[in-house]
Formats: sequence, C-alpha cells, structure tokens
Amino acid sequence: MPSQSCSRLLGTLLAVASLHHIALAAPTGSSTAPVATNLLGFSPSNTVKNEDTDNIQYALAAGQTDTGTIGAFLDFNNVENPQPIRGTKGGTDPGPRTEAYDLLNPDKLAPPGSDHGNVNNAQWPMGLSHMKLGLGRAGWSRQQNIDNIPTATEMAGVDMRLEEGAYRELHWHKAAEWSYVLNGSVRVEAVNEDGQTFVDDLNAGDVWFFPPGVPHSLQGLKGGVEFLLVFDDGSFSEDNTFLASELFATQPREVLSKNFGGLPLSAWANIPPGELFIFPGTDAPADISEQNIVGSAGLVPTQQSYTYHSSKATPNHVTAGGTVTIIDPLVFPIASEFSAAIVTVKPGAIREIHWHTSSDEWNFFIAGSARIGIYAAQGNARTFDYHAGDTGYIPKSMTHYVENVGQDDVIFIEVLQADHFSDISVGQWVGLLPPQIVIDTLNLTNETVSQFKKEKQYIVQGDVVA
Repeated sequence: MPSQSCSRLLGTLLAVASLHHIALAAPTGSSTAPVATNLLGFSPSNTVKNEDTDNIQYALAAGQTDTGTIGAFLDFNNVENPQPIRGTKGGTDPGPRTEAYDLLNPDKLAPPGSDHGNVNNAQWPMGLSHMKLGLGRAGWSRQQNIDNIPTATEMAGVDMRLEEGAYRELHWHKAAEWSYVLNGSVRVEAVNEDGQTFVDDLNAGDVWFFPPGVPHSLQGLKGGVEFLLVFDDGSFSEDNTFLASELFATQPREVLSKNFGGLPLSAWANIPPGELFIFPGTDAPADISEQNIVGSAGLVPTQQSYTYHSSKATPNHVTAGGTVTIIDPLVFPIASEFSAAIVTVKPGAIREIHWHTSSDEWNFFIAGSARIGIYAAQGNARTFDYHAGDTGYIPKSMTHYVENVGQDDVIFIEVLQADHFSDISVGQWVGLLPPQIVIDTLNLTNETVSQFKKEKQYIVQGDVVA
C-alpha cells in the first residue's frame, strides 16, 4: 500500500479512536507516544483539587488601604510578602514571583489610583545592561539606548569606568557627546579641525562636551574614574565608534608609510590588529603641562573650551526642598543644544510638576530613591520607580514630577536637547491665571487657589495633611 494511503488510514483510525476514548498504540517501529485522549478537555474521570491560594501570609504597607487616588508612596521594605493591593482594588499574589522586583518597583506592584491607561516604558536600570569589558581589567562600559527604552529616540546614555592609568582609546563619534563625571578624576585630550589642542583634568561633578567628529581621548587619573556619557542619538551604541586602533589597522602599510613622510614599513609592525576600546596604559604625569602639546594653531580658545568645572558652580536655585544647578550653552557655549540641570531633592520633597516645551528629557539617578509620575494626555498616566544607576526618559510636553521617597537625598541629572534650560511649571501656570478660571475649571475653592504661587518653585518641601 502506498505510504500516502497508510497515512490517511492511520488518521481515520485515530479520529475514530478519539471519539470512543480509545488510546491507540503507535505503529510498530514508530517512536510516537500513545495518544491519551482522556487528557483533552472534559472527562468524568478528572477531579478538581481545591487549594486555598488566598490563605497566604502577608502584611499591608502604611497607606495601602487608603483611597487609591491619594496615591502615597508604598514602602514595602520590612513588609511581609507585599501584595498588589491599593485601596479597594487588586488582590493577592501567591506566586511564583521574585519579591526583590516588587521592593524596587512598588508603584508597579500597587500603582496609585491616578495611574490610567498606558504610558510607554520610561525607566531602565543600567544594572540590567550588558557590560562591555576592557582589556587588562582596565575598565568597562554599559549603555542605554532605544533597545531598552524604545521612546528614547533623541538621546542615549553610557556609564563608563576607567581604572587608574587606563585609556578610553583615541576615538570620535558621529553623535555629539556630553559627559558628567560621577566619581574620581580624568584627563581629557582633544584636537579640533583647526589643529588647536586641548587638555584638562576633571573631578567628580565636572562636565565635558565634544561636537560630532572631534577626536578625543580619556585617561583615568589616580584612583580611577567613572563617568556618564549622553549622546544626541537614541540609537547610539558604543560599538559604533571610530577608533584610532581600527583606523591604522585598516590602512595599507604602504599608504601609512607615505602618509607619514616615508617611514619604513617596519615602523608599523606592531600596531594593534583592531579595537583596543579600554586598555591599561602609562600613568598620566602629575604635571598636566607635560601633555600640553601645541602646534602653530595654538590652544582651543577659552570660550570654546570642551570642559566646564560645574563641581565649583553655585546652584542657580536653592529652596527648602533642594537645589538646582543649570549647565547649558549660556554658561558652557561649546555644548550647543545640550542643556542640563543637576538636581538635589531632599527626603519628602518633589521636583515640582512640570513639562518641557521643545525637548524630550533624558535623566540619570546618581543617588537616592525616587518616583516619577508621567501624564501623557488622553487620560494616560503612569508612575515609575528609580534608584541610583537608573536612567529615565520623558517625551516633550508630558508632565512629570520627581518625588524623593527615601531617607537620603535624591541626586539626578535632567538633560535636554535645547539651547537653554527651561520648563513650564504647573504651579506657576495656574498661579498666574485669573483665579475664577481655575476655580471654574478644577472646582476648587477660592481659599485653595489663593495659595498658588506666581513663581516657579523648582523643588517643593512640605508635609501632606488630610
């Protein structure tokens, strides 16, 4: 019998067997297991095993039973078996689960009642990014881009560490690079298209900037350095960087010899075969003048300096709730279209509700624990939790606040693609409107509206009363 006929016959027998709950053995020589049709769908032989999955031990955090619209932060630390309950909504979760995620993200487990609809992901911990490791234990880097925050189309970030004496090798990018030194110290070198040279040493809290295409190198000084890099391209990747090592490795040696004035071919015998990325080197001399090489074009003019010593800057705004230090082209001219604020928020205070009119916001949390509530129009709102090492991204025009929900100061960086740092303060906006408009729109009392401020508060410290 042809094999096709055998297949049709076997299919018919299986169908008949299934109608009569018969387990038909597979043909001799076949490895197919018997078909146990009584496991499919309803069968009188199947019984339900009742299990009380509600009978789990748990406790509720302070404020968890309050009306959801109050939306206070829920601290699940030291709370037994946190549950997705807020006010009258939610229910128990017997598992499986990893409780550490819930402790870090309580506003995802039990969101405020004011959250509604969908807001695209606005948070990414650098701790979940892939580490790219340098040679000889000289350092590492990790990055955030549109791969992990898809809406972050305008900016991407890199966290990098260089050990003492280690180099981020000579390189340049298609994207502009803005950097903030997180800890330690670093020597920065560059040469521009006019042949002007630049060298400077930076400490924690200082900033540098390189326009697209300007070649530069970085070297960790005594004790090493860690810094944050922000690029004006959300798809930026550290792997897409122009490197001196690759440049020389991809040129014919005959061409190299001609280019450098007739050097012998043997001069290139030991050049690296490819990328160095981060690698150990000779410690930088303590006297920076030893590396201040100058050609006929001289030095980069001070007004076009690639560095800004923001660690020595006086905050622009000081309030009871914290401080705001602004670094934008008005004080750091070379960093065109990069405007940033270094913000400190004291425990219990908030960076007031605001939005940016012409730029998305990329942010990075240096210290503390915070939450950001985002309103994205069409009734959509969502709350995200942030900790040291986390990045965030908020598209322009979406309102947001940053609330310190921990016991220590929150320190974070707001970065905009703008020629100066600015925002619209919700508090100032309604404070400058005719009171009756606000009363009619929001159904508030005249007593409440009379308390609104006419100036931006930036950071607000205050206790909440019932």
